[in-house]
Amino acid sequence: MARLREFEEALGVRFRDSGLLRLALVHSSFLNENPDGALESNERLEYLGDAVLGMAVAEELYAANPGWPEGMLTQARAALVQEATLAEAARGIGLGEMLRMGRGEEAGGGRERPTNLSAGVEAVIGAVFLDQGYEAAREVVLRVLGDRVSSLDEAAVSANPKSELQEAVQAEGLPSPTYRIVHEEGADHDRLFVAEVAVGGEVAGRGEGKRKSLAEQAAAAEALRGPFAEQ
Repeated sequence: MARLREFEEALGVRFRDSGLLRLALVHSSFLNENPDGALESNERLEYLGDAVLGMAVAEELYAANPGWPEGMLTQARAALVQEATLAEAARGIGLGEMLRMGRGEEAGGGRERPTNLSAGVEAVIGAVFLDQGYEAAREVVLRVLGDRVSSLDEAAVSANPKSELQEAVQAEGLPSPTYRIVHEEGADHDRLFVAEVAVGGEVAGRGEGKRKSLAEQAAAAEALRGPFAEQ
């Protein structure tokens, strides 16, 4: 209970129904290993929180950037709600340590897995929405994201790892990067894709995401941090 209270302080909210918060922290792997424990995982709350998160971010961006056209607002929202951003925000509030998950998932690095962290953030937001409504959930969204919303500028919004990698390899006179999905797992509604990007036949980066396109972007981002970091 004390840990939940500390986590609520990090969120800046005190739940009326603490059961909603507990549910938001249940990973599906916990149910697989403890079928007589929790009745469900946080996946339904994740679905709800994803919608609330998108709305809250869109509203804030719209108000804060009156000169931005629709396309730029859309790109900015995508940058803020993407898996990597949410995972970073989750680490900032210690969410990984609060997740209830199976021993196998934990042993495999599940508490640091970006997909688990981002899903946990969305589930917590969904729980706040059910517990106290949209305005409270919106405040949590902005608190968890911190200054990431206000610090976005046009250059950051326009950043595209795949495009940047393409430019980098062209500058070196190398062939265009090629992408392939090397692994996928999970239920149809909760797939995880792993992609690799190769340049000149050599693997330059690897990444994962809930969609193939996100996995490819993550792979390109890794290549830009690695072999092509100085390009």
